[in-house]
Amino acid sequence: MKNDPLLTPAGEIADRISHLKCHMEKTGMDAVFLSHKPDIYYFSGTAQDAYLYVPVDNDPLLFVKRYLPRARRETGFVRVVPIASVTRIPDRIKEIHTSAARSIGLAFDVVPVRDFQFFESLFSPVVFADATPLISGCRMIKSDWEISRMADAARVSKDTFAFICENLVPEESEIAFCGRIEAFARSIGHSGKLLVRHYRAEGFAHHLMSGHSGGLGGALDSPVSGAGTCSAYPFGAGHKLIGKNEPLLMDLGTMVNGYHMDETRMLVMGKMPSRAEQAGLAAIDILYHVKDLMVPGTTVGEVFSAAVNRAQKLGLASSFLGLPDLKSRFIGHGIGLELVEDPILARGRNTELAPGMVFAVEPKCIFKDRFAAGIESVIHITDQGPQFLSLTENRIFTV
Repeated sequence: MKNDPLLTPAGEIADRISHLKCHMEKTGMDAVFLSHKPDIYYFSGTAQDAYLYVPVDNDPLLFVKRYLPRARRETGFVRVVPIASVTRIPDRIKEIHTSAARSIGLAFDVVPVRDFQFFESLFSPVVFADATPLISGCRMIKSDWEISRMADAARVSKDTFAFICENLVPEESEIAFCGRIEAFARSIGHSGKLLVRHYRAEGFAHHLMSGHSGGLGGALDSPVSGAGTCSAYPFGAGHKLIGKNEPLLMDLGTMVNGYHMDETRMLVMGKMPSRAEQAGLAAIDILYHVKDLMVPGTTVGEVFSAAVNRAQKLGLASSFLGLPDLKSRFIGHGIGLELVEDPILARGRNTELAPGMVFAVEPKCIFKDRFAAGIESVIHITDQGPQFLSLTENRIFTV
C-alpha cells in the first residue's frame, strides 16, 4: 500500500481482521462473507465493487469485480482476487484454500432477501448465520486512527457552523439556506453524502428547522422532524422563510474521508424567546449531566434513564425526546463510518460503555407547533473518562 494518509493503514486492517476472527472463534463461525460496502471498507480499506471473505483459519480474500487497480492500491490485503462474476467466488475459495466453510456469517441486518437467497444457492450446502453482532462488535470500538479521522470531520463541522452564523439572513427559505450550507461544506471536505445502515432511513446532511416548523411531529425517527419539502420527503428543511427572533435548530451531518460527525445547535437572529432559551439551556445541562456518567462500565440504558430523569427535574417531561405521544426511545447513538451505529443509548439496553466507543448524544425537545430546542454533540469514551470529540461550542448562537 502506498503511503497515502487518506488510505487505511495495513496494520489497522490487520487488527480489525484479527478482532473479527476472535469474535468468530467465540461463536463457532467458520467464515464471514461481506457484501455491504461500509463493512467491506472497514475490514479491507477499499469500497470498490468487491466482496470480502474472511475464514477463521486462513487469510481473507477480497474478490473484486471493478476496479481492480484501485482496489489493490487501497487495500492492505495480499490476496486480492479478480472475478468477472459473483458466481465464481465459491470455486475460487476452494481453489485457493482447498476447503470450504460449513457455516458462513452474513450481515442479516443489511443483506436483502433476494441476495440472501442467491447466496444460499451459490454456497449450498453451507448454513448461513447472522454475523451482524460480530461486525458491530468490532466497529463499535474505534481505534486512535479512526478517532483522528473523526476529528477531521469535527473540524469541518465546526467551520460549517461558523459559516452558518456568518451567512444567516432573514426571509430566506430553510431549504435554500441549506443549499448554501452544503455548497460551503463540500468545498472544505464534506462528502455531500451521509451513509445510513437501515434501508428505511435517510441520510441528509443539513436539517434546519425554524420557528413553528421545528414544532412539527413527523416520520423521522428523532425527537424532531421538521416540515420537509413535500409529503414524499416530510422531514428536514422546508420552504418556510427564516425569520428574526425565532428559535432555529440546525442539525448538521458531516462526512469527511469516510467518517461522520453529527451535531445540532440552536441559533437565533436577534433575540431568542425566553421559553426557547430556557429549553435550550436545559438541553445543554442534560448533555453535560449525561456526559459525566458516560464512563466505562455504565450501561447505555443507564445513560438514557439519567437523561430522562434530568429532563423531568428541569420541567421538560412533556416535551423531552418528542411530542407526548411520539417520544423517541433513545438519547443518542454510535457514530463512525455510518451516521448511526451500535450501540444505541436506548431505554432498557444493557450494553456497557467501553473505551473507544463514540456517541452522538442528542437531548432535544419539541414544543408542538411552536419550536424545537436542543443540542447534539459527539462524545468519545476513554480510559480517562468521556471527552467531547465535537469542536463546536456547546451553546446557543446569537447572530
